[in-house]
Amino acid sequence: MAFAAFANTAQAVDAAPRKSSKIALVLLAPGLAYLALFFLTPLVALILTSLQAPALYGDMGEYVYAFRWENYVAVVNEYGETFLRSFGYALIATMAALLISYPIAYFIGVRARKWPAIQAIALILVIAPFFISFLLRTLAWKQIFSDDSWTMETLKALSILGPDAHFTGTPFAVIFGLTYNFIPFMTLPIYTTLERLDTRYLEASGDLYARPSTTFFKVTLPLSMPGIVSGTLLTFIPASGDYINASGDFLGGPSTQMVGNAIQSNFLVILQYPAAAALSIMLMAVILVIVAIYVKRSGTEDLI
Repeated sequence: MAFAAFANTAQAVDAAPRKSSKIALVLLAPGLAYLALFFLTPLVALILTSLQAPALYGDMGEYVYAFRWENYVAVVNEYGETFLRSFGYALIATMAALLISYPIAYFIGVRARKWPAIQAIALILVIAPFFISFLLRTLAWKQIFSDDSWTMETLKALSILGPDAHFTGTPFAVIFGLTYNFIPFMTLPIYTTLERLDTRYLEASGDLYARPSTTFFKVTLPLSMPGIVSGTLLTFIPASGDYINASGDFLGGPSTQMVGNAIQSNFLVILQYPAAAALSIMLMAVILVIVAIYVKRSGTEDLI
């Protein structure tokens, strides 16, 4: 009897994990189906498109499926400088956003704890740009700094800028737009980390006669590193593929085009679908490599 009871108990224990695994699989099925339909399928289609060849007797924009890997060589030769420019702009904008966002996040997350009302207002001000369209915000800066705007005329009248100076259409304007638009993406993750920071660590550092700068670099900065890594990733990745700020219709010009502009032009204007797809695949691949190296070197692999 005792043996039979033990056997029944063992069978019940073995059946419980199997039942739990089936329930988990059922719960995961909608999410897996969604990923397969809206992520995996478009990715495979994009890869196949990047290997297409022009139709032999077709019109412009007609292609057939092939294994034309030369498309990747062609886009590297033609848009290699554009790739470097895109990642250069994104890197500078990310560093600028970090320098601006960290003091803001530190104030909201640490200094303003004793004033909940001020903390709430400051946080709302950071989130407020999300209530306005990305396009409208960028277009507003174009109007503010256009050649005939009162801002530029005032700066020229005060001899701060030369009479022939321009803002729009320059690399500075593109980096400025990227930095401004992605500051909330940098501020919020850092704020989330600093808001959970135990200020007793800072007090203990002061009690041990550490200078404020030492406390910051030895205590505050290391403890806020997860937020910094998250913020830089949320800024660098979309900034690398941005095509709004660098567009000639907004803050950019012909000499400031980024990879996103090249993809848009090939896909919508000159109908070079394989080139656009190859550029997209290469952009994703390079970003994945950069992100993997960055996360590995920063010691925050758990974020992936």
